[in-house]
Amino acid sequence: MKNILLFGAGKSATSLIDYLLANAPRQKWHITVADHDLSLIKSKTGKSYYATPAALDIKDNAARQQLIRDTDLVISLLPATLHILVAKDCLAAKKNLLTASYIDEEVRQLQPEIEKAGLLFMYEMGLDPGIDHMSAMKLIHSIEKKGGQIFSFKSYCGGLISPDSNDNPWQYKVSWNARNIVMAGISGATYKEKGKVKELSYEQLFDHTKTIQVPGIGKLAFYPNRDSLGYMQAYKLEELATFMRATLRYPDFCEGWNALIKLGLTDDRHKIATDKLTYTDWSTKSVKEGTGTPEENMAQFLGVSTKSKVIRQLKFLGLLNTEVINLGEQTNAGVLQFLVENKLKMEPADKDMIVMMHEIEFERRNMATRMHSYMIVQGEDNIHTAMAKTVGLPLGIMAKMILQDKVTLTGLQIPVMPEIYNPVLKELEEYDIRFEESFE
Repeated sequence: MKNILLFGAGKSATSLIDYLLANAPRQKWHITVADHDLSLIKSKTGKSYYATPAALDIKDNAARQQLIRDTDLVISLLPATLHILVAKDCLAAKKNLLTASYIDEEVRQLQPEIEKAGLLFMYEMGLDPGIDHMSAMKLIHSIEKKGGQIFSFKSYCGGLISPDSNDNPWQYKVSWNARNIVMAGISGATYKEKGKVKELSYEQLFDHTKTIQVPGIGKLAFYPNRDSLGYMQAYKLEELATFMRATLRYPDFCEGWNALIKLGLTDDRHKIATDKLTYTDWSTKSVKEGTGTPEENMAQFLGVSTKSKVIRQLKFLGLLNTEVINLGEQTNAGVLQFLVENKLKMEPADKDMIVMMHEIEFERRNMATRMHSYMIVQGEDNIHTAMAKTVGLPLGIMAKMILQDKVTLTGLQIPVMPEIYNPVLKELEEYDIRFEESFE
């Protein structure tokens, strides 16, 4: 019997837990799911003979380390800042680690020790990052194998609401960690376009979003995502004139979010007392006092009409009501997160949608070609989401490959090599996660 330990039973864990439990009888696995919320774990593991729920305060070092010592493989779906606790414990206990999160500087410093211990820490093994790396590298290697010379690479991905459930002015609902939604783009973005390195501040990201056409979906807005340049080396495309990774949203969302940034409501640095503060007073703090109503003053500050879509969006979130916030000491981002979680939550029958698209321009036999490779995945409801499916299944498949001794790779890695992406992408197709291609 092989033991798998999963940290985190939140929104993204559903499909992963389902996959592990479905494979457990045949593979002879036992899965321990650790989270602070015992009832949440039980709602996802049910009464399975192959699962053990473990209520855990992740900061309890002794309890966490004991769980890691008693397992064969660790998967972490914790918030990104907590992975380092698990990574250090896995190193000490000599256990392999899988996670969907980005490689950060703290874990990068452990790289020599991970290699020396002969362990595999596979990071960025979810959707974005994850499926994006694997599908992109499969295309890149295929083009290069046929003698193609790539000169432009753009990759887009977004967790969106399905058109069937798109019924609010934001054209958005929460299908993953709301904190990550509120903080998305906060560090700005760096990418390369036509030979020039472009840097955008957070304030610029949502200000002039561009759009692309996605087959079967229509026009979507995009904004550059984090530091794209770091992946040029990982993809072995250092010489490219254009290289960008970007996030997709419906256009209305970007317009509304830009207004929130201008109002200073995404700030996470300064705490404020909210127990006697109304939402109107909070949201209009940066707005110069005028002669009109708070709504009119806010519209004037943002340069829009009171009847505009942006004002409708802000009212939908509750920014212009006189209710007292009453959340104790919070940052603006903390208050906004509370509103996003409550006002933009998915209802039980709501369906989300994942859209991913790669746009690669290359030359072969003196002929310039632009290729689009795209994936659209629809969720089933607010628990069995497309987000949970596309984040969780790559981790589950990778776990199976490791426990079947099909992986010889060691060190701190992301999934850019054929021995990983070929079998994972192949099995993902069994779950209707597949790419269509078009050329022009």
